[in-house]
Amino acid sequence: MKHLLVIGKTWPEPQSTGAGWRMIQLLKLFKSFNYEITFGSASAKTEFSEDLSEMNITETQLKMNDSSFNEFLKQLDPNIVLFDRFMVEEQFGWRVSETCPNAIKILDTEDLHCLRAGRQQAFSEQRRFKKQDLLNQTAKREIASILRCDLSIMISEVEINILKQVFQIDESILHYIPFLLDPVSEEEKETLPTFEDREGFVMLGNLLHPPNFESVKFVKKHVWPIIKKEMPEAQIHIYGAYTSQKVQQFHNKKEGFLIMGRAESASDVLKNARVLLSPLLYGAGLKTKFINAMQNGTPNITTIVGAEGIGGLLPFAGEIANDPKVIAKEAVKHYNSRNQWRTAQKNGFKIIEERFSKSSFEGVFQKKLNYLETNLTEHRNQNFLGQVLQHHQSQSTKYMSKWIEEKNKS
Repeated sequence: MKHLLVIGKTWPEPQSTGAGWRMIQLLKLFKSFNYEITFGSASAKTEFSEDLSEMNITETQLKMNDSSFNEFLKQLDPNIVLFDRFMVEEQFGWRVSETCPNAIKILDTEDLHCLRAGRQQAFSEQRRFKKQDLLNQTAKREIASILRCDLSIMISEVEINILKQVFQIDESILHYIPFLLDPVSEEEKETLPTFEDREGFVMLGNLLHPPNFESVKFVKKHVWPIIKKEMPEAQIHIYGAYTSQKVQQFHNKKEGFLIMGRAESASDVLKNARVLLSPLLYGAGLKTKFINAMQNGTPNITTIVGAEGIGGLLPFAGEIANDPKVIAKEAVKHYNSRNQWRTAQKNGFKIIEERFSKSSFEGVFQKKLNYLETNLTEHRNQNFLGQVLQHHQSQSTKYMSKWIEEKNKS
């Protein structure tokens, strides 16, 4: 049986983060290909970490800057090593290349970090995002990591285009795998609460994540006052893991702006709300909250950044706007108009079916893996710059890591 080693930045928390939800989907995908899977991470588990043993996945605690990883790797001898984000590849990639040179190295980018960093910089400076903002320090590390790997899994077509057009990355080392979902069945649609059975606006997202925090702040200051003027009895419930005091300060019962903390079930929250209001001001990748909302028949009101990579050429499941007045207007319209609400809901179901059906991506990815297994040397020779970067990164990172290891011993 073929063996996959996944090195996680953190242990997956699918109920807390979109990255955790995404990782579980990838693990299930490899399981469907009959891979034996070992998942390791140097981070500590939390009470919300998924128990991967229930998926028949072996869990192992890893150490950074420690040659014990090389010994572990030698014994495991994996066919594929999947790095969860570029900083994990920086830490462990050279050891994999040194110990298991024939293992296929795959980077799961999660989202394009240099894009998020560039947008965050523009946001902090209160100006428009420019192409030059992509050329940041994060990009230098992330692009190098992409080039060192045999394949990078990308969650967004928008980000693939950025890599190809701005950074001249060859598409042979990029592979598009968005969220992998089953279409919403007719039976599931019939069991969802109706327009009349739902009430309230909702926001959802990990509140340690800066874009989510800034979104809550933006709604509180610029959008919610307009909605309250139109709908004095309206309430919005803000759910998110890791609610800090910085977020809790926005709680105002009189204004109907309610910080609820962690949601036990995101699906239950979404299916009972009438509208998801989440205007993201910056960020990258696909936003889990909007996909979850569509699965539960809940219209989305968001920004261009929030909707990026989701609908393609299909009508969006709600409204996309950047101006707070327009956002508020559309939120009220979708909340009060049954016809508008139903149209948005149907659009969401169609997006799930046509853009994220896992059956559209499973076979293509398996063929790509089969190709890499039989043509790995040729594939790597076509990416000679990656070999150059691998050589220099191995030397610099290797000796820094060994120095840290010796320092830790003393």
